[in-house]
Amino acid sequence: MKKAILIIINLISVISLNAQQINGITGTENWFNNWTDFKPKTTEYNESTHILNGIIDTNTTLSKKNTYLLMNVVYITNNATLTIEPGTIIRGDFATCGTLVVTKGAKIIAEGTATDPIVFTSNKNVSERKPGDWGGIIMLGDAPINKFGGAGALDFNLNPKYNTYGGSNSESDSGILKYVRIEFSGRKLNALKELNGLSLAGVGNKTKIEYIQISFSNDDSFESYGGDLKLNNLISFRATDDDFDFTLGAQCFINNSVAIRYPFSSDVSRSRCFEVDSYDKIENYDSERKLTKITANNITLINNEDNNQGLIKEAIYIKKDSFFELTNSVVSGFNQFLLLEDKALLNSNLDKIKFQNLVLNDCKTKVELESSIINKTLEEWITNDSLKITTSHTDRKFLFVESDVKKNPDFRLKDGNSASAVLVVK
Repeated sequence: MKKAILIIINLISVISLNAQQINGITGTENWFNNWTDFKPKTTEYNESTHILNGIIDTNTTLSKKNTYLLMNVVYITNNATLTIEPGTIIRGDFATCGTLVVTKGAKIIAEGTATDPIVFTSNKNVSERKPGDWGGIIMLGDAPINKFGGAGALDFNLNPKYNTYGGSNSESDSGILKYVRIEFSGRKLNALKELNGLSLAGVGNKTKIEYIQISFSNDDSFESYGGDLKLNNLISFRATDDDFDFTLGAQCFINNSVAIRYPFSSDVSRSRCFEVDSYDKIENYDSERKLTKITANNITLINNEDNNQGLIKEAIYIKKDSFFELTNSVVSGFNQFLLLEDKALLNSNLDKIKFQNLVLNDCKTKVELESSIINKTLEEWITNDSLKITTSHTDRKFLFVESDVKKNPDFRLKDGNSASAVLVVK
């Protein structure tokens, strides 16, 4: 009888575990396998055989058999499509700040495979590479932004003839980026601002962006200026500034993605995994247009800082008038899980922020205001049991399948991938 009871109890436990949502990045297998590279400073690439320069105004294909040197700012224009074969290597030139711009109406089809990814990387030799070795990739579309007039010009010192974005077509299609690595980007085109690894300005939801690893970006890894986006299986690794930055009314679903931070990669401006705001300046905002709304699911945010010394602060920063929803996710090793602009407490702004089924591991505080003023309403809000926020203090090597990026990293949770299975040991 005791044996039968034990079997029933175990069965109930399994059913209960399987009924729960999976926390953090998920997959029946480790989707990092084969196509990612967490040691790009030592990766050998072929020397460039062809130069990519000037204007691309007709349909063009880059071949895997060649290695390309991206020089100056290369614009894809005139509704042309740039197709890049799986396995192609494009090396960005340092001296001329090699940068690729997909202008409104044009497309890029860069569809690698898990065994043959497309790589944009530095043209420097092994061990000489560092963040900011070249520019980055910029995609400009005609999906909505919330500036007056519904259009903007990206301030990266681009040619004014080609730097506009925004429109009324949420379903616009700027092409495909899939199984693509972007390494050591973020050089400045002007004295004021570094480029991001991938800048998405007014990009529409017919654009496919998935399985992208951005490593050692000298500014943000991914930044979205308005637009309507569906992003899947993204990896941000050792960004200098933010991992995922959204502004100008971006409407974005981001799923099954990870940010991995290191303390001596981050800059002094309090870099974050997520930074969310709705406009650059209130006077530029058209109140008839949408505020930024980010829906994030199965996200893993990791601070790989030994002993959580506090060099990296918050995981998420949200300004007022911004919608943000985070579900079924893991946040590990940060001083603060969430930092709010003080004004985010005004006019029911908290109603715009939703959390559900989270694991906060080794985070010193759940939420703070920029002014550091303790607010009772805020504390009651973040500690509400209905949010299903589980806290733990577990060494990351026990929390994740494999947290050492020098090996074969796998940042899925151990032991069933659910909040109830998280160890609470220290």
